[in-house]
Amino acid sequence: MSGTGRAGGTGGTGGTGGTGVVRGRFAFPGVRRGRRPQSVRWRLTLLYSGLFAVTGAVLLALTYALVADDQSPAVSGSGSGERPTPGEAEAGTGDKGSGPVVKQGAAAVERYVRERLAVQRNDQLHQLLIESGIALGVMVIASLILGWLVAGRVLAPLRDMAVAARRISADDLHRRLAVSGPDDELKVLADTFDDLLARLEGAFEAQRRFVANASHELRTPLTLQQAVVDVALADPRADAASLRAACLRVRAAGQEQERLIEALLMLARGQRAEPERESVDLAVLTAELLPEDGSGIGPGPGPGPRVDAELTSAPLVGDPHLVGRLVSNLLENAVRHNVPQGAGGWVTVWTGVVDGRASLRIANSGPVVPADQVGALFEPFRRVGVERVRGRSREGAGLGLSIVAAIVGAHGGVVEARARGEGGLWVEVVFPPPPPLSGPVHVSGASPRTPAPQTPEGLTASPSGV
Repeated sequence: MSGTGRAGGTGGTGGTGGTGVVRGRFAFPGVRRGRRPQSVRWRLTLLYSGLFAVTGAVLLALTYALVADDQSPAVSGSGSGERPTPGEAEAGTGDKGSGPVVKQGAAAVERYVRERLAVQRNDQLHQLLIESGIALGVMVIASLILGWLVAGRVLAPLRDMAVAARRISADDLHRRLAVSGPDDELKVLADTFDDLLARLEGAFEAQRRFVANASHELRTPLTLQQAVVDVALADPRADAASLRAACLRVRAAGQEQERLIEALLMLARGQRAEPERESVDLAVLTAELLPEDGSGIGPGPGPGPRVDAELTSAPLVGDPHLVGRLVSNLLENAVRHNVPQGAGGWVTVWTGVVDGRASLRIANSGPVVPADQVGALFEPFRRVGVERVRGRSREGAGLGLSIVAAIVGAHGGVVEARARGEGGLWVEVVFPPPPPLSGPVHVSGASPRTPAPQTPEGLTASPSGV
C-alpha cells in the first residue's frame, strides 16, 4: 500500500508536470506572488486588519490578565470569624477527645477542595485563552473581508476619476472629471485636476495659435520673395535697374524674416527656467538703450515722440542680455505705437527701487487701447487696434511684449500694463529683490544720465505717478 501510494503520488506529479497545470495556488487581487501588495485597496485592507488584530490581541491580553489576577476565595476557610460546619458543631458537643481528629480531617478536605478549585481555575483560564484566540482569528478574517469591501467603496471615486482621466486626450481637454459629492479630500483632488486640465487646455490652445501665427508670419516673407522673383523673371524687358529693385525687395523680405526668427529665438530663450545670474543695474542698462528721440522707429517720418527719463539706481540679479532686451522692447514699443512729437507724442521712463525691488516704469501717449484687450498684447503675434497696424516694417512682428513677459517670468518678476484713458499704455516691471551675493558686486557700463524731466500734463515722472 505504501509503494502504491508513492507510485500514485509520483505519477500524479509527473502528470501535472506534463500538462503544465499548477494546482493549489490562489492569488488575491492586487497581490503578486513573492512581492509586496501593489494595490492600494489591498494595502488599506491589510492596514485595517492589522490594526484590528493588534487592538484585539491587546484587549485579549488585558482580559486574561484581569481574570487571572482575580484572587477572590472560592471556598471559605476556617480562620477567625468563620462559622463551624454542622459536623464540627456536633463533634464539639460530643466526645471532647475526638476534636483534634475531626479538625485534621476538615483541613485535609479543605486542602483538597482548594487544589481542585485551582486546577479548575487553570483549566478555565486555558479554555478562555483558546476560545478568545479562536474568536480573534475569526474576527481578523472577517475584518479582512470587511476591510476589502470598505476600502473598495472608499477608493471607488478614485477608480472613476482614473477611468475618466484615461479618456481625456490632447484633442478633448475641454472634458472635466466634474466629481460631485461632499467637499472632502477626493473632491478637492478632482477639482485640482480639473483646474490643471483647464490650464493645459489654455496652454495647448495658445501653442496652436502660436504655431499657426508663426507659420503665417514666416510664410509671408517667403511668398513675397517668390512673387518678386517670379515677376522679375516673367518680364522679358527687365533691365538692370528693375532687377536691382527686385533684389532689394527680396533682401528686405529676407531681413524681415531674419528679425522674426531672432525674435522667436529670443522668446524661447526668455522662457527657459534658469537664466544667467549676474549683478545688473537697471538704470545703467536703460541709460545705454535710451534713444535720443524716436527718429527711425517712430510712427511717422521725422522726429519721433519726446523721451523723458528719470533714472535712479535699481540693482537686480539676472541675465544682462535678457534684461537689456526687455528694456529695449518696451522702449521700442512705446516709441513705435505713438504719435509724432509735433502732435504731442511723448514717452516717460523711470527706474528705481520700490520696497527693495528694482522697478521700471514706461508710459507713452498714442492711440487708445481698449482696457479689456491689454492682456492680449502679451500673447505672441497679437496686435490690438487698426491704428497699430500700419505696415509690417513699422508695426513689427508682434512678439515684443511676449518676449518681455517671458523674460520677466524667467526672472521671477511681475509685469503690469494698463491702458491710459487719453491713449497709450502704462507698463511697470518689478523684479524680485536681489539675493546676497558671495563675491563683490561690480556693475559695468556708463553712468545713467538723468535729463530734466519734462512731464506731460496729467502724468508725473515720480515713482508714485508714472
